[in-house]
Amino acid sequence: MTDETRTEADDAYVPAFSGAPFGAMLGGTAAIMSSVGTLSIGALMILIVADVLGRNFFNAPITGVAEIAARTVVAIVFLQVAAAILQKRLTRADFLVRRLESVSPKGVCLIEALFSLCGVIVFGLILWASWPKFASAWATSEFFGVQGVFTIPTWPFRGITVLGSAVAVLAAFYRAHTEIRMFRSFS
Repeated sequence: MTDETRTEADDAYVPAFSGAPFGAMLGGTAAIMSSVGTLSIGALMILIVADVLGRNFFNAPITGVAEIAARTVVAIVFLQVAAAILQKRLTRADFLVRRLESVSPKGVCLIEALFSLCGVIVFGLILWASWPKFASAWATSEFFGVQGVFTIPTWPFRGITVLGSAVAVLAAFYRAHTEIRMFRSFS
């Protein structure tokens, strides 16, 4: 496999449905979630700018911006993590992986598979720890903010953490499976 073909294959993280139906559905879901995360970044920026302008020019800050920003940043991470896994853009030492790939592409496939399996474990643990908190927030109508001034329910944010973790587990497992298949294809 040439470097150009490998790069094209890495960039196309949503495979054709006919070739890989699970991968196509997973990639599409991750792409939609990532898009929502990107739109959330834009909305958060607008909210913060409006708060700064309101605070400095009109002496009228927007109530709850700090609380919303704190929860939204976490939600954005979990909305975009599955796409990062599928695109192999999760935090890694890329310079080392590229150098190793020129020496041993088969070894890099093995490293990527192990890295992905570690992702399955990590995001599985996050999912396991987050589910009871989500269920509790849903059942008790938990909120954050100051009652009487500004409140917002926590369950949507906890739900995004659960959803993002679940899709990240599937994405990491799919990525590991793909790397193992590629490892076996080398002769």
